[in-house]
Amino acid sequence: MTGRWGILVFVAVFGVAGLLPASDRARAAPDLPIATDMRVAGDDTQTRFIMDISRKIDLRVFTLADPYRVVVDIPQVTFELPPRLGDKGRGLIKAFRFGLVMAGGSRIVLDVGKPVRLDKAFVLDAQNGQPARLVLDLSATDRESFMRKLNLESSARPALPQPAPVSPVASSDPRPIVVIDPGHGGIDTGTKSDAGDDEKSVVLALGLMLRDTLEKGGKYRVVMTRTDDTFVPLADRVRFARDRQGALFLSIHADALSKREGDAQGATVYTLSERASDAEAARLADEENKADIIAGLDLTREPNDVADILIDLAHRETKTFAHQFAKGLIGELRGAIRLHRSPMKSAGFVVLKAPDVPSVLLEVGYMSNKEDLKLLKSDAWRAKTVETVARSIDLFFSTRRVAGAASPQP
Repeated sequence: MTGRWGILVFVAVFGVAGLLPASDRARAAPDLPIATDMRVAGDDTQTRFIMDISRKIDLRVFTLADPYRVVVDIPQVTFELPPRLGDKGRGLIKAFRFGLVMAGGSRIVLDVGKPVRLDKAFVLDAQNGQPARLVLDLSATDRESFMRKLNLESSARPALPQPAPVSPVASSDPRPIVVIDPGHGGIDTGTKSDAGDDEKSVVLALGLMLRDTLEKGGKYRVVMTRTDDTFVPLADRVRFARDRQGALFLSIHADALSKREGDAQGATVYTLSERASDAEAARLADEENKADIIAGLDLTREPNDVADILIDLAHRETKTFAHQFAKGLIGELRGAIRLHRSPMKSAGFVVLKAPDVPSVLLEVGYMSNKEDLKLLKSDAWRAKTVETVARSIDLFFSTRRVAGAASPQP
């Protein structure tokens, strides 16, 4: 099963497949095909994309508009490729990316600078000492022709099911549910350091350590939006927290600046606001909100239920609690790790838009800063940071319990 149908089916069973440890996922899918090279040849009129792979595989190709993309769905493969491959393309292909996008499925997304026509898409068997090869031939076309083809493809796809909500289960366990959301994952690598370190891996390691620390304390029920290198759409991260009746949602990220943007370091805590607190917050929110585009999702067919409920944060109490936690988190972090010169900001992050779950995004540092990157990869620094975040969570819930106990009874 490929394409967005497969993505949504994966999300529907996320509670089982998406939360398997990486070791279990590997045992469930042994002997995966291995991609060993990707390259682009051609010019602005005709361009060929080639991927070398250990054995022949099936593929499905479709296009998306605004921005123009060519999406290739294939069975899950292991990508043994050099860092930053795909950052620069050639001819019609501006750049490309690849990775796991659902349980058992990988995806390649080609960013194209103009409307293109898919002339050929095929996979050659390995022969004469050469690996199997996936080949795409693209040629330039006009927007009218591109959109006509896209609409034909779209109308031929079956209606897509909505992710099944998790039915609330009555529980005698009074402990609050804390949702940890390691940003990015799978095909969406997030930011990258000059050395090729991926944000998705850095924040996953931190998230898993935080989960273990909180569970060891025994005060909370802890769930994670992902526990391995899996892509999860932004809206489904929000839905995940709401369906599980989360009492707190913490999204963990690591920022990066381009060389022309200068240098910055330290942790920053973000809350939701439709009006960004400054230009940097606006820039970051815009980049983070592109995760679904990066993964090659057709956003024109995405349900609007999240957007409809989150523009003005319907529940004022939720927004208040989020700000309380953010302030407490900064207070705890201030004495433990380096903070950004403006450590508390706000912007319109999609992932923070659950109207009934206090939600905060923590940027633990800048992967573009050598000192921050060294710390982000340090076990000792991560342990110290995790202990500090756990302490701020304790403070947040103890304050709420005291406030609740002090409230007059009806």
